[in-house]
Amino acid sequence: MASARRIGILTAGGDSPGLNAAIRGIGKAAIGHYGMDVIGFRDGFRGLAEDRSMRLNRRLSGILTVGGTILGTSRDKPHRMLVDGEVMDMTGAVVRTYEKHRLDALVCLGGGGTAKNALRLVRAGLNVITLPKTIDNDVVLTDATFGFATALDVATDALDRLHSTAHSHHRIIVCEIMGHRAGWLTLGAGIAGGADVILIPEIPYTVESIAEAISRRVRAGSNFSIVAVAEGARNPEDAQAFAAAEARKRAASTPEEIQASVGVLAAVEAAHEGNTLRLATQLEALTGLESRVTILGYVQRGGTPSAADRLLATRLGSAGADLISEGVFGVMVAARGDGTEPVPLEQVAGKRKPVPPDHPWVLAARHVGTCLGD
Repeated sequence: MASARRIGILTAGGDSPGLNAAIRGIGKAAIGHYGMDVIGFRDGFRGLAEDRSMRLNRRLSGILTVGGTILGTSRDKPHRMLVDGEVMDMTGAVVRTYEKHRLDALVCLGGGGTAKNALRLVRAGLNVITLPKTIDNDVVLTDATFGFATALDVATDALDRLHSTAHSHHRIIVCEIMGHRAGWLTLGAGIAGGADVILIPEIPYTVESIAEAISRRVRAGSNFSIVAVAEGARNPEDAQAFAAAEARKRAASTPEEIQASVGVLAAVEAAHEGNTLRLATQLEALTGLESRVTILGYVQRGGTPSAADRLLATRLGSAGADLISEGVFGVMVAARGDGTEPVPLEQVAGKRKPVPPDHPWVLAARHVGTCLGD
């Protein structure tokens, strides 16, 4: 669509380093190279449904290095949005806003959930593309997501700093790293930060296996250990319960089944809360070493994006403007080597990229003697 003249941009889901770099990348390419107008919508799909917008043509300078998103974000879904205490389908309102602003395309910056919502809008007749964003790096069919590299640097730096106190006080330091359903961040940071134990959702662990690995280190003369644990790491029994709850949610079709499955999954996740603290207590009892817990939390998602994320976000944003100019819609702009590739949203929505058990990172961790808890 060489005649495209006006595009909209929104950021959805959790914030992530590189969002402003991506907004800048697609905005500057669309404005400077293709002569388009660019409109931003505040607070994700909610701002689109409520028609809360801002012209971006003059607001892109100086945001490359800024964390967060100048547009704001939310986890609202167009088809299930809370309005005045009632859950409503706001897809029609989204379409009306799109038409009111005479948009030729909408760009949604987000992860897997955003891809699902974007696909719904494509099926409602809108021209939509997405850019893959998440610190979890779990979006399928893209080499990388922007936000991951920065979070990896932050988590690795934290593990580096924890080594000194663990060594000085002869302690087990258990560091919780973000990642409910995918372990890329914990695995990468654990390897780069020299963690002695790495626990990820894809590999169920036993406390006994971890304690034995730590005890072997003690017998070999090392009186401290660093344990990097993902939020979603579980023992085999809990992992089985979580998998069953997720499978039930995927299979639900009626409103009653969906509501019941959501409740079951919420109960399973609630039972998992505080797991890192319990793990530290169990390891202290089994090894006789004092244990301390550090939970990194949102510090991993904040702050200035790394050079790698700025570069990736700019590449993906610029490529997105190219696709809009060419009339290519209904796709995610995937990173592929040093280039990019449009991937149909049907192949992305509702899918997740877990860490394969035979991934080179996993094999490398095992080869250098890192315990993975199994």
